[in-house]
Amino acid sequence: MAKILIKQVKSRINCPAYQKRTLDSLGLRKMNHVVEKENTPQIMGMVNTVRHLVEVTNA
Repeated sequence: MAKILIKQVKSRINCPAYQKRTLDSLGLRKMNHVVEKENTPQIMGMVNTVRHLVEVTNA
C-alpha cells in the first residue's frame, strides 16, 4: 500500500469532541505534528472528517 503523510496544521481548540477523538486516533497530538500512515479507505475516511485541520501529502 502507498504511504501518506498527515500533518496537523490547525488547532483542535473549539472543535467537536468527535473530531478531537479522530485526531487522537490518527496519532496527531499537537500542531505541526506529522504521522505516516497507509493509504487505506479507513484512514482516508478519518482524514476526510478532519480535512479542515490537516494537510495530506504522499510519502
